[in-house]
Amino acid sequence: MTSIIRHPLVRAALIAGVALLAACGPPKKSVFPPAVTLQEVTAKPGGPWHMTLRIRNNSYGGMSFGTFQGTLRVGDLGGVLLDAKIDQDIPSFAADVATIDLLPTPEMAKALAELAAKGSSGALPYTIEGRITATPEKEDEARTFPVQGKNWLSPVPGIPDTYRSP
Repeated sequence: MTSIIRHPLVRAALIAGVALLAACGPPKKSVFPPAVTLQEVTAKPGGPWHMTLRIRNNSYGGMSFGTFQGTLRVGDLGGVLLDAKIDQDIPSFAADVATIDLLPTPEMAKALAELAAKGSSGALPYTIEGRITATPEKEDEARTFPVQGKNWLSPVPGIPDTYRSP
């Protein structure tokens, strides 16, 4: 038997057969952690912030996003908890937005007011850290992905109390 497998044609046929059997299964698409950043913040003086979160699917297949839980830090200040229900399907390598309202700390509100006083030349760093749940296409169970986003907020010229991230 071993002398038959040593024959080059039999060995090639055996390798081809194994390769064909491996190709019979459904293609598996690579899944990578998504990214969450701030797209826009609208601040009401002394009141809540209306925030637009940008969720980017970095995977080769679409994903159904469920919830996001995390922390927003502005500058060097302490964090504020974020809890958002997303309920969106996002195709591969695409992004969509979700909105969330939060009541900032007095220090965060002061930092944004100081930024507004600087005009369009000002910028304020922020960090978002947390977990997002999503179900990759062709999978039955949701996965939880850690996310971390860092960037800058800058005032939008001509639109008071509105800040965007590049």
